[in-house]
Amino acid sequence: MSESSHKKEKQTTEEVKIDDVLVARAQKGEIEAFDELVLRHNKRLFGLLYHMTKDREDSYDLLQDVFAKAYRSINKFQRKSSFYTWIHSIGVNMTINHLKKRKRRQAYSLDDEDNGIAIRTAMPATGHQADPRREADLQVLKKKMNEALAQLSEQHRTVVVLYDLQGVPQAQISDILGISEGTVRSRLFYAHKRLQAELEDIKNQL
Repeated sequence: MSESSHKKEKQTTEEVKIDDVLVARAQKGEIEAFDELVLRHNKRLFGLLYHMTKDREDSYDLLQDVFAKAYRSINKFQRKSSFYTWIHSIGVNMTINHLKKRKRRQAYSLDDEDNGIAIRTAMPATGHQADPRREADLQVLKKKMNEALAQLSEQHRTVVVLYDLQGVPQAQISDILGISEGTVRSRLFYAHKRLQAELEDIKNQL
């Protein structure tokens, strides 16, 4: 997926300004302002956590922990980045630590509407009525791709989740993970090559 295809996911200048005002109020002790920040970022942050853990209960628990940590640390937030970047950075780090503690591979579903993995590229729609054989092949493809994603390292899965599943621009992923854009591109390139190779192998078997 190209960087331009993700531009719509960026926060607008107005959204960033609203967050800045709410952060300033929250840092003065206004609980209502922090509650508003939670409401503004709750859905997107949960999506990130769920795509990384593939466990709803874990994601809900992590979401509460992330916002609790953010609330405790709000006065340390110096606003050198956007609140969106800051809260997502906390979310990514806490989730990675959580996954390490679980010590088992995660299976990422490819059934979600907002998934960026190019299943349709491998098996383009015909425009006709659903083909039972094609649907069966698609299910096999999804299962195999889940397995391929699980084989990626946590570092590579994280950039795939953020970029392909969450639609976060590469520059913002760089800020969230605390790595250079070059490293983001390198990890995406490696992960995409691995997944594309898996796609080709699967297509040859169908």
